[in-house]
Amino acid sequence: MDEQFDIQNYLAHGVERVIRETAKATLTNPKETLFLGKFALASKKASKLRKQEEEEGLHVPSFLITSITSACNLHCAGCYSRHNEATVDCEPVQQLSGEEWGNIFRQAEELGVSFILLAGGEPMLRWDVIDEASRIPSIIFPIFTNGTYMGEKYLDLFDRCRNLVPIMSIEGEEDTTDDRRGEGVYAKQISNMEECRKRGIIFGASITVTTENVKEVSSKEFIDKLAEKGCKVVIYVEFVPVTDEAQHLAPGDEEREYLKEAIARIRKENENVVFISFPGDEKSSGGCMAAGRGFFHINSHGGAEPCPFSPFSDINVKDTSLKDALNSGLFQALHNEQFLLDDHIGGCVLYEKREAVEALLANSK
Repeated sequence: MDEQFDIQNYLAHGVERVIRETAKATLTNPKETLFLGKFALASKKASKLRKQEEEEGLHVPSFLITSITSACNLHCAGCYSRHNEATVDCEPVQQLSGEEWGNIFRQAEELGVSFILLAGGEPMLRWDVIDEASRIPSIIFPIFTNGTYMGEKYLDLFDRCRNLVPIMSIEGEEDTTDDRRGEGVYAKQISNMEECRKRGIIFGASITVTTENVKEVSSKEFIDKLAEKGCKVVIYVEFVPVTDEAQHLAPGDEEREYLKEAIARIRKENENVVFISFPGDEKSSGGCMAAGRGFFHINSHGGAEPCPFSPFSDINVKDTSLKDALNSGLFQALHNEQFLLDDHIGGCVLYEKREAVEALLANSK
C-alpha cells in the first residue's frame, strides 16, 4: 500500500521552505526580509487560532478560496465556470463590494486562515478587492490570473505588497496554451514571469491537466523552463468536463497514474518549487478537501460553497459571518454523508455527484 501523502503538512512545510529560500535571496532588500519574517510569525499565530477553534468544536481550514468577480475577458475552451454561468463578460451589479470583501478577509484573519486564493472570472478586473487584500499582510493571497491585465500598476503593487502572489494560468507550451486560452496569452504570461523574476516577486503557475497535455506539462523540459523563470509554485488541476463533447479531455486512471508518478519525480528534482495536484493529492491524503475539510469557497455574490467546482450554497456571508458559513447545513450534510471520501471519475467528486448534492442542499434549507 502506498504511504499516505499529507497535503496539509506538505503545503505548510512547502510554504515555509519558499519563504526561507526567498528570505535568503533577498537579504539585500530589508522590506522583503521584514515582510517574510512578519508572515512567519503571523502563520504561527494563525495556527494557534485554528487550534483554539478546533478545541471549541469548529474546524477552520488554513485555506479559503474566493471568486471575487464573475467577469472575465477570455473564453477558454471547456471553462466550467462559463458553462455554469458563474463567469460572464460583464460585471453584474450584485457583486460584493471591495469593502465587503475586505470585511470577509478580516474575519478570515481572526479565525486563523493563512491563505486566501483570489479567483474569478479574472480577479485582476477587481483592483479594489486586491487593494483590500494588500492591507492584510498576515495572510498570503495567491491571485489566479490569466495574466492579461498584469501591467505596471499591478507589478508595482506586487513589489510593494509581497503577500500578493500572482499564480498565472498556463496550459503547456505556446501552441497548447493559446489553443485553449487565445492567441498571445502564452507570450504575455512568459513576459509576466520575466518581469516578476527581475523584481524578485514570488509567483506560481496554474495548469489545467487534460488527456492531451498531461505529458507535456509534467515533462522535465517544461518544469525546468518554469523554474528558470523563477516560478515557486506549480498547481495541477484536473480538467472537469462540463459537456459530453469534452469528456475525452478528462484524465482517466492511466493519465492520473502517469501524473502521480511524474509529480513524485519532479518533487525530488525541484526541491525549490512547491508542486500541488488536485484532486490527486486529495485522494492520497484522505479524500476531497472541500466544504471546510481543507478549504471552502465564497462566490462573487457572497454564497458559501463547498468549492468552485460545486456551486451550491445555503448561506451567504452578506447575511451572516464567515464562522457561521463554516457551520452551514450543506457543509455539515456533506461531512455526515461522507461524499467527500468517495472515489470519482472527473476532477471533482462533488461536481460528478451534483444531483445528490442538490438533494442535500434542498434538505438543508
